[in-house]
Amino acid sequence: MNKDMKGMWKDTLILFAITLIAGLILGGVYQVTKAPIAAQKEKVKQEACREVFSDAASFKDVAFHMGEEEFRTPRDTAWVENGFDGVDIGEVMQAVDADGSSLGYIITVTAHEGYSGDIQFMMGVRENGILNGISLLSISETAGLGMRAEEVLKPQFVDRKEGDFVYVKGGAGTGLAGSTGQIDVITGATVTTSAILDGVNAGLYYFRTVLMEGGNSNG
Repeated sequence: MNKDMKGMWKDTLILFAITLIAGLILGGVYQVTKAPIAAQKEKVKQEACREVFSDAASFKDVAFHMGEEEFRTPRDTAWVENGFDGVDIGEVMQAVDADGSSLGYIITVTAHEGYSGDIQFMMGVRENGILNGISLLSISETAGLGMRAEEVLKPQFVDRKEGDFVYVKGGAGTGLAGSTGQIDVITGATVTTSAILDGVNAGLYYFRTVLMEGGNSNG
């Protein structure tokens, strides 16, 4: 074996050793951080559930008679025709009282048509269709514009019972909202407003057509 070949094998073995050690280190870090990360995610989820259903004693995963994937990611013709093709439904929780009776549902919604990407939130809907409110989980819109969804849009969804929401222009706080289904737009952030409204409307449609009529098991 010539000198060049020996050098190549030496470099290969060194590179392999470095890669192996790096992999073992990363694997160890993952194992150490996996549990805390999962615990933090669960804490955030529970806090969001409490925000949209403060009177619930506990929350549990919804059980369906049919395939979970079919229910949680509706992609039928009606879903698209209603304009929800840019929205996905994720985890669904049931809010129950101390006796285990259902108070309503918490639906995780991802709207894919935000100005800067996905917007994810939880929404609480009571058995009678009243929307308790929404809790934003992930949003990365423009600072000073779309990021004002927390202060401008979120309060407007508390204790509302409409079939579909639409936004009205004129600036948040103008008093234009208040009529059935109307929400004040975030000034300068129509795209963000539209994405969140589409998500809320999709969640309400899902509540009516799947959770209330789709054979959900409350037991």
